[in-house]
Amino acid sequence: MTPVDPSTPAAKSLAAIARADAGRPFVVAQLGQSLDGRIATLSGESRYINCAEGLDHLHRLRAQVDAIVVGAGTIAADDPQLTVRRASGCNPARVVIDPSARLAPTGRWLESNGAARIIVSGVQSDAPSGVERVVLPARDGQIAPTDIVAALGARGYRRILIEGGARTISGFIDAGAVDRLHLIFGCAIIGSGRPGLTLQPLARLADALRPATEVYRLGRNDFLFDCD
Repeated sequence: MTPVDPSTPAAKSLAAIARADAGRPFVVAQLGQSLDGRIATLSGESRYINCAEGLDHLHRLRAQVDAIVVGAGTIAADDPQLTVRRASGCNPARVVIDPSARLAPTGRWLESNGAARIIVSGVQSDAPSGVERVVLPARDGQIAPTDIVAALGARGYRRILIEGGARTISGFIDAGAVDRLHLIFGCAIIGSGRPGLTLQPLARLADALRPATEVYRLGRNDFLFDCD
């Protein structure tokens, strides 16, 4: 974990993660989207809804955690590196949720740079060289988010970032497995496209989540909503 520079935008939001109780896993989720809640166009184009300042914050956030978690769909669609490049700090462990072991043994996330690489799967199968496979129970092709958090916590990963995609983040929120949510809004209106959070339907508006929220301006076009 990298010390938080108090002069950076949204330093208070990062410091809250640094202060989290190390006695249990602390989970923060991050999602970048447009003003109208879209994470991509209908064709899947998503680079870049957020501007440089939003990306800088994401990388500072990565520097505050022990592990980054993404779904197999994010790996297949975006081929992300999941490293700290736009901020100072060490690369956290990279964790991919792949319930049916369908991912090809390729991708930039597998590059060896000193960080652990983990596949969480519902079935036993060979893992790429240098990668740990963690097998957890799967039901209807899904692994319970709470089981994933517990397994990572047991391996010493106490500050965990759920970075994508939107369906994975939504599943963790529905499961009550997220302590803090960072929503970065880019000042763009797409008008149609793939939605951000999609949670279980509510019977009553009174049941809506209403987290305590701080808002930070990251730059000219990006705003962070830090939801506790």
